Amino acid sequence: MVDVGCGAGGMSLALADALRRAGGGTLILVDAVDEVLAAASQSVAAAGDSLVRVEAVLADVGADQVREVITEADLIWAASVLHHVPDQQAAVNRLAGVLRPGGLLAVAEGGLAPRCLPWDIGIGRPGLEERLNGARESWFEGLRAGMPDVARMPYGWTCALRRAGLSDLRSFSYLVDHPAPADSAVLDFVLDRFAWYSEIATDHVSEQDREAVRRLLDPDSPDYLGQRDDVYLLAARTVHTGRRV
Repeated sequence: MVDVGCGAGGMSLALADALRRAGGGTLILVDAVDEVLAAASQSVAAAGDSLVRVEAVLADVGADQVREVITEADLIWAASVLHHVPDQQAAVNRLAGVLRPGGLLAVAEGGLAPRCLPWDIGIGRPGLEERLNGARESWFEGLRAGMPDVARMPYGWTCALRRAGLSDLRSFSYLVDHPAPADSAVLDFVLDRFAWYSEIATDHVSEQDREAVRRLLDPDSPDYLGQRDDVYLLAARTVHTGRRV
């Protein structure tokens, strides 16, 4: 199995567990950032599973070096990584090309953006989160437009998998649903998400909305997100799969 763009290793742990339950095997962790690759390796190693051999590979899925470090994979999992590559179709082609016959490529991209707050939070204009999600789309459009050698992919991920020569194309979505009141893990996620909004999206919203975000993130503010009892988490993620014949 291969976890491409493994990040800190959340999915890597699940893949390692699946390998263990199947009798063991090799799990290859791939990321272009050395620090997060090391963190993922340590997380999986800490699980202490002798049936699973872990290899950490520093590589960029947007470069041809992927073909050199991955050979004949049974399963390649690529979650929220391919949209960062200038030429997404070329990246799908590379990953499809290193599958063994019968191997599966799973691309987790798209779905529905998380919703965490009521429409009216009592600060500024109602609808803050909807505007922040719209600002995120504007930010992402600018991010891709500024990539060197960027290539548009004006079709969906199953089409990209088909163009890469894969068959048995399928998609499914799963729901993430944590109703209010949120536990500490959900609150941490929401705080991290709004901190991310404050970095990437607030240039695309009004000063009033920027002030609202600052107050939500300020532990000394009476509006601090971490103290609200109406925070929740509702989102949907989509996974697209294709198999090499």
